Amino acid sequence: MCHDSLVDQVDIREKGGMRGGVQQTSDRRLFMQFLAFGGSGISGGDTPTLKASLDKSGLNGVLYEDANDPNGVGLLTWSEDPEFFVSKVRPLFSRGFRDTGAFSGLSLKPEYTMMGRTYSLGYEPNLEEWLLERSPRAVTDPAWLWHVWYPLRRKGEFNALPQDEQMSILREHGKIGHSFGEAGLAMDVRLACFGMDKNDNDFVIGLVGKELYPLSACVQAMRKTRQTSSLMEHMGPFFIGKAVWQKNQTA
Repeated sequence: MCHDSLVDQVDIREKGGMRGGVQQTSDRRLFMQFLAFGGSGISGGDTPTLKASLDKSGLNGVLYEDANDPNGVGLLTWSEDPEFFVSKVRPLFSRGFRDTGAFSGLSLKPEYTMMGRTYSLGYEPNLEEWLLERSPRAVTDPAWLWHVWYPLRRKGEFNALPQDEQMSILREHGKIGHSFGEAGLAMDVRLACFGMDKNDNDFVIGLVGKELYPLSACVQAMRKTRQTSSLMEHMGPFFIGKAVWQKNQTA
């Protein structure tokens, strides 16, 4: 069997809802990476210096002040090309990167490192908007500054369940998220991180809100679902931050 035939059999495109009688498909998706650091204002730059460094870098992203570490910060960036994190983000931490090496003195907190990709569930009415625009728009809304980021891994038993039972479990979980979204209390960012996480997590979740309490209440409400109460291997660690710099400027 030729190589092209094998490729045709492995369909890794994202799939959305029907449009014009045809199912939407896309080979595009965003990769998003979250990094957390300590030592801001001590061994590294303070918040104004870090914001100035990011302005000079020309990158899109979000800078957070860590609510649980008075010297902690977080950085979220994204791109369709994962090489971006090596060629564009990595130089931010080099002292020789132009005059913007404000991040070079910070200490990485590797337990908080998260990286994932946007994905579809098969019914999105506008597939490419979902994959490429929704998440950056959510995290850079200037009115929604409180963000909670955490990874999770389901138990293996979930993957062994029949498809219809899996969907029922996910609908129960998703209904809570939709109710918080419709009430204007929380937005979510869902990323798949299979094979991209050192702890072998399945997903990265971002909760975005105008206030912190509704995000805590959303996590609490979801603890009662079957997915979280019975089929979750582990969740966290949780990073809680307030955005102090946001940029989402397309070329």
